[in-house]
Amino acid sequence: MLDVTVIEDPEAAAVSLDPVRARLLAELAAEPASAAMLAGKVGLPRQKVNYHLKALERHGLVELAGERRKGNVTERLMRATAASYVISPAALPAVQPDPDRFRDQLSARWLLALGARLVRDVGALISGAAKARKRLATYALDGQVRFASAADRAAFVQELTAGVSALIRKYDAPDVEDGRDHRIVVALHPTVKDQPPTPAPEQ
Repeated sequence: MLDVTVIEDPEAAAVSLDPVRARLLAELAAEPASAAMLAGKVGLPRQKVNYHLKALERHGLVELAGERRKGNVTERLMRATAASYVISPAALPAVQPDPDRFRDQLSARWLLALGARLVRDVGALISGAAKARKRLATYALDGQVRFASAADRAAFVQELTAGVSALIRKYDAPDVEDGRDHRIVVALHPTVKDQPPTPAPEQ
């Protein structure tokens, strides 16, 4: 099972967004199960669960993990193909974000468009690398910083921009025929605060 995979096909995206099928995916990401086992968990007849499982399997979201005999019946144990899924903007090609349409380094919506393109491009690269049975060379850096003031944040952005720009100028080799282009995305945004747990209703 993969840790995370990207859904690029529009029909697969639609299948995954169905509430019942999303619940089945979550159950099968935790452990393999048969339609009969899942029926009790989701409160649906086994035949209905089987219908949903076939739709998920048809789009590569679940796969056969094994079989077991139960009385006179052979049960198919299914599992999710990944622990989590991300839907690529490629699933909505006509309205996917285009960061080249406008450029504003201080715009949260431009940052969102960059993030969407990152999901789309890396998803396509992962698919291509898997088909070619090759490893994909990537790198990511994730960190958190608390600024004492807005002035410190502005100074950080200025230094970050200067540093990354200097590295790009140092290593960029546009005239090398055998070179390969790489995209660099650096983002800075406030962290999202965790929502407090909802208190249980009084008995």
